[in-house]
Amino acid sequence: MGQAAIRIIGIDPGLRNMGWGIVEALGSRLAYVASGILHSNAQMPLATRLRELHEGLAGVISEYAPMEAAVEETFVNRDPQSALKLGQARGIALVVPALAGLPVAEYAANLVKKTVTGTGHAEKAQIAMMVKTFLPGSGAQGADAADALAVAITHARVRLSTNTNWDEQVI
Repeated sequence: MGQAAIRIIGIDPGLRNMGWGIVEALGSRLAYVASGILHSNAQMPLATRLRELHEGLAGVISEYAPMEAAVEETFVNRDPQSALKLGQARGIALVVPALAGLPVAEYAANLVKKTVTGTGHAEKAQIAMMVKTFLPGSGAQGADAADALAVAITHARVRLSTNTNWDEQVI
């Protein structure tokens, strides 16, 4: 019996825009499944915005049934208040897949960029172009969705190169 494809959700955390992208990996082959951006209403209180992201991401996971999740580690070079809010959105990106029983891996932004473009300091436009190259037909709906697909691609490549059984390991 042949190896089964693994469905992976990649998540690019953000409070205003949280990108998500789903791929299927079978060995070194990748296939695009879906992608999008979850938005929170900036006019609403923080708790309401976090709930919107939680419910949206839970809905995506329920609809597409990924087997593994990968989340980009965020680098914040702004004020502490922005960093704290982004950290809370990142918590949603980590806990929602974990609550769904998925193993969750985390990847540094530089590793994601290097895996997809060959350089750790690529611009968003380069990432989007390479995602379209790796996943024809993806037509990612914006930079956040393309970044999320890049995270999923990175996870697929890392799991292939390390041959890790992600079903038994939460990172």
